[in-house]
Amino acid sequence: MTLRAPNPPLAIAFMMTATAFIAATMVMAKSLGTDTLGPPLHPLQISHGRFLFAFIAIASVAALLRPKIAQPNLKLHFGRTLFGWGGVTFMFSAVAFIPLSDATAISFLNPVFGMLLAIPLLGERVGPWRWGAAGTALFGALILLRPGPESFQLAGLLALGAALLMGMELIFIKKLANREPGFQILLINNAIGLCIATLAVLPVWVPPTAAQWGALAALGVLMATAQACFVNAMARADASFITPFSYVTLIFAGLYDLLLFDVWPDWISVLGALIILSGASLLAWRERRVRFVR
Repeated sequence: MTLRAPNPPLAIAFMMTATAFIAATMVMAKSLGTDTLGPPLHPLQISHGRFLFAFIAIASVAALLRPKIAQPNLKLHFGRTLFGWGGVTFMFSAVAFIPLSDATAISFLNPVFGMLLAIPLLGERVGPWRWGAAGTALFGALILLRPGPESFQLAGLLALGAALLMGMELIFIKKLANREPGFQILLINNAIGLCIATLAVLPVWVPPTAAQWGALAALGVLMATAQACFVNAMARADASFITPFSYVTLIFAGLYDLLLFDVWPDWISVLGALIILSGASLLAWRERRVRFVR
């Protein structure tokens, strides 16, 4: 079993980097699921491209490093990959029909699901400060979501389903991160994911345009990089501590909207973002204080 010493500051840095890349993948997925780069691609084809190019990137690194694959737990890998593939496919479906910020806000309820599931499945303890910080971040996400009847359209439910599936994926990632090297996890995950995605895409696959091929390649490489950062974050802190920091993806999604699409956030978006950052900051401050006292 490969164990890493807890390092909350480094875990936060890895998670923050992952959020920037994850938000960028949502931008790519939206451009592929609409007519921005050509005829819209089916979400299953977008998901297939994500796994195809992520596997190519990771396998290329593996060919250079030649890592030793040591006793992988294939049951955990398959469970993690199945939930992850389902989550990203649902998410890619949602972003094609509703604003990027709304879909991201709904889907990023997954840290809450992950924190709740970590209690019975991982035996983690969640104290009042963590509950309060996670609840604060969740409240900020709900403000950004602007709850209303329109939030419960099919696309919104798809994003909610993505959150639940990815919350379950967090549990498998945490179990694997405490047992196997991060690179081994990424390589096996993307290999299994490519097999699942290839079988699923066969009935709907169509030839992409040149621009769509480029976006699919960028999507895969960005996701592979985000995965590497995410696995390293999960290996260095409790899941209940580190997962709320993934809410920062909402901030990056808004920034990308501004830079790429000239969409300026309104006061509700700013308020929600500030509340999310307040919750994450409170959690980090409390963790540092507890470690210092000990």
